[in-house]
Amino acid sequence: MADPDPETTAPTIDDVPDRGRYEARLAGALAGFLEYRMVGTRRILLHTEVDDAFAGRGVGTALARYSLEAARMTGTRVTVRCPFIRAWLARHPEYEASVTTEPGRQRRNVRATAERPPNDR
Repeated sequence: MADPDPETTAPTIDDVPDRGRYEARLAGALAGFLEYRMVGTRRILLHTEVDDAFAGRGVGTALARYSLEAARMTGTRVTVRCPFIRAWLARHPEYEASVTTEPGRQRRNVRATAERPPNDR
């Protein structure tokens, strides 16, 4: 049996809490990561980075989906500071129920903000 084609294989995602991030791997190589910080029971998604060698292969999407599915399954509330995750959420409103704001900030509809013209924001 042939080895899976790394060009078409979905990334493997692992939570690495001691590094404060989710890591995506393709064919064993680190393809990208999503940094987070825990504040009480809330997970703040800070920054997503994908290695240029793996661009366009769904690594960022896999990280976004994994982090939000994990939050949904465990009941963890998520605050999004990462622009990539914010934009991804605008296209995937089914995950918005897991998102919360930081204390003292007003919650805004991510999807509505992304759809408004820039001069209306």
